[in-house]
Amino acid sequence: MVISRVKGFYQLSVDERVDLITKGIDLTEDEINVLSNGMTLDLADAMVENVIGQIGIPLGVAANFKVNGKDVFIPMATEEPSVIAAASNAARAAYDLGGIHTATSGTIMRGQIQVLDICDPYAARARIFENKEEIIEQCNLKDPTLVSLGGGVKDIEVHLVNTVKETMLVIHLIVDTKDAMGANAVNTMAESVSPLIEKITGGRVVLRIITNLADKRVVRARGVFSSEMLGGEEIVKNIVSAFEFADADPYRAATHNKGVMNGITSVVLATGNDTRAVEAGAHAYASRTGRYRSLTTWELNNEGNLVGTLEVPMAVGIIGGATKTGLLSRK
Repeated sequence: MVISRVKGFYQLSVDERVDLITKGIDLTEDEINVLSNGMTLDLADAMVENVIGQIGIPLGVAANFKVNGKDVFIPMATEEPSVIAAASNAARAAYDLGGIHTATSGTIMRGQIQVLDICDPYAARARIFENKEEIIEQCNLKDPTLVSLGGGVKDIEVHLVNTVKETMLVIHLIVDTKDAMGANAVNTMAESVSPLIEKITGGRVVLRIITNLADKRVVRARGVFSSEMLGGEEIVKNIVSAFEFADADPYRAATHNKGVMNGITSVVLATGNDTRAVEAGAHAYASRTGRYRSLTTWELNNEGNLVGTLEVPMAVGIIGGATKTGLLSRK
């Protein structure tokens, strides 16, 4: 069984850390070697265009994490000092009080289809709903594998968006992408159904693309952090005050949320997911009330300990995208 609470983990040599992390995990020698050697230029050339080299990012692990009752080491890729240490120290302060508890709203993504040049937008909206089943069926024909796994388009929404020039009709495909982030699947579905949408509405389809505001794919996390381990009552109260400042002032919130994203982005990068998509979704979500606010909340419980909660869209996957490269996936 993995025990993430390792005293003096930061004092170990790199080889000692690798041995500790990989012990009991069924990794081949080649897979372990990837940790120190990174990707080949051939692999880099297969991933992006016009490759001339690569840039290295340190890959570390955050220790002391207990997530939903299970000890885990968290992979984090970042160039910034102190991020991994801060995460490990925070996890240590929460470890004996239950660690981190998480919940997710599901694996739903949205695809948007923008329709212009409609003379009767409200009637067109109604016609879309009248043809809802046909629209869903045509979308799902594009990804029978996803549908067979229980995913696919589950519903549609129709929004009327007023711009300075006209009222746009914007159809949202509500897609369960399961273990994938889902951009390719959602975009393909949106593109395939566009001729039908034009026929129904009498308008002209322009954009057909996923939105990174994944408000139906929200992750929530909660932890209780020992006041004593954080440095005492005054420090804990100052942390709460700093949160209240960030939640009320967008200038402070920008840097506050940058700190939150230091941890999130490093894990997203380490797992081969799309850092820009997650960051865009998080900052849009922070503005959902009409004002840019803190992504986290901090408060005191009856015992005087610090309680933190986080709620953020998390459009990540364990299949597809960069996760399918040899560097990041098991064969």
